[in-house]
Amino acid sequence: MAHPNPLDALYAGLVAAAVTALLTPLTMRLARAVGAIDEPRERGLSEQPTPLLGGLAIFAGVLVAMLVWLPSGYYAERHLWQGVMLGAALITLVGALDDRFEMPPAVKLAGQLGAAVIVVHYGVAVKAITLPFVGKLALPGAGVTNAGPILTVIGLVAMMNVVNFSDGVDGLAAGVCAIIAAAMAVIAFDLGRQQPGVLAALTAGAALGFLIYNFPPASSFMGDCGANLLGLMMGVITVEAAVKTTAVVSFVLPLILLAVPFLDTTFVVLKRLKYKQPIYRPDSEHFHHRMARIGFSSRRTIAYLYAWTLMLAGLALALRFVPYSDHHGHLHTGWTLVMIAIGLVVIAASVYLVYVLEIFKFRRLAAIRLRRLRPDASPAEIERDIAREFETGEFQTISAPEPGVASAPGRPSRPRAPAGSGRASPAPRRGTASAPEPASAPDPASAPDPASAPEPADVPVVGLGVDGRGAEQGVGERQVDQDRVGAEDERGGAQAPIAADGG
Repeated sequence: MAHPNPLDALYAGLVAAAVTALLTPLTMRLARAVGAIDEPRERGLSEQPTPLLGGLAIFAGVLVAMLVWLPSGYYAERHLWQGVMLGAALITLVGALDDRFEMPPAVKLAGQLGAAVIVVHYGVAVKAITLPFVGKLALPGAGVTNAGPILTVIGLVAMMNVVNFSDGVDGLAAGVCAIIAAAMAVIAFDLGRQQPGVLAALTAGAALGFLIYNFPPASSFMGDCGANLLGLMMGVITVEAAVKTTAVVSFVLPLILLAVPFLDTTFVVLKRLKYKQPIYRPDSEHFHHRMARIGFSSRRTIAYLYAWTLMLAGLALALRFVPYSDHHGHLHTGWTLVMIAIGLVVIAASVYLVYVLEIFKFRRLAAIRLRRLRPDASPAEIERDIAREFETGEFQTISAPEPGVASAPGRPSRPRAPAGSGRASPAPRRGTASAPEPASAPDPASAPDPASAPEPADVPVVGLGVDGRGAEQGVGERQVDQDRVGAEDERGGAQAPIAADGG
């Protein structure tokens, strides 16, 4: 279709979603047959073996919708969409092989470069960008200084890795990509980029179709084949739907929409560089790992990150549709104030999440938090814990002690399992009745002398270890809520205590 309309985009998204949803159970069977199974591991947040290769269903949904609505490209770039299909097929194949055989990072990078070069060769290349207050900036385009295609290849590879890095908790990558792609579809049609708008809509539809099986608790993972495919699609959409246009905000809008996955990847990479670790080595410092460590469940984690992404998408749409300017340098006071208010709300929410996740370490804020959680700790103990957090980047949330039960000085009280969680309760504290009904109060005259009572911390009790088996633990010692383990070994390793999810 040379000139699709928004209704065509809607149909393309629905078809992509339906095809993906129908084929995902088949990819699950295929994954089990070939052994492409994701096992629970140290840095992962999955709790049971889960089939990979869900990206094959996403690719099928994208391909079918593209063949119907984007079969021939447009004008001089009529082969562009065929190039996108070829690049998508290559990166899906490379990702599927990696899901099964765990290929070396260099091989995966070569596959990403190959897919990016293919789509750039077929016309997905930036030759100029439009910047606010600067105007159109042409990129050098002669010989080896042909910067446009080179920068586009680098950008596409970066986008694939950004999405791949964010695919660490059920439903996160698929949901965030669906939100961003849907917003990009609306913006693309408003900018007169109908066919890229259709591509954005069908990408959002394919991600939503897979989310049916990927929403926590997930029954299927998209794997590297799905994450890299969605990353490539998001990169192509960014270039074709926005960056290639001459709109003043065309370069700013994608940056706003992609802020969450880009910030996540940026902080993780910078930390790996700080500690001289290879940037391709997996770790436990992504946003979702941090949320798991402070007690968020998988659903609460993606709810926060979805909400953050939706707010940024709303800001991007407002920048495009709110009439705060006449496009000739004159601002309308009322609408400008509305935009300022929207921007302040988004910034405030972003700062709040940055504070909650402790992405930036502020010594004074850390001291206030620790004093509030441990009022009985000495200044030296507070300073020691702050130094440890700043050095290791790891922190812990400490639950408040129960009424009448004081924790040992300098030691966090033990977290409690949330009500109705269905998990076995931790070991009972000394003095806690184990019978369903509390016993009647004893005669005060016959009560033992408190001074002669043994120290609670020295009495071993039988509780549940992190592996679910009975183990001896002293009262007041650290215990781990198995459902909250995200960053360390959830099968027996040492772990900072994690507070129960209050959501």
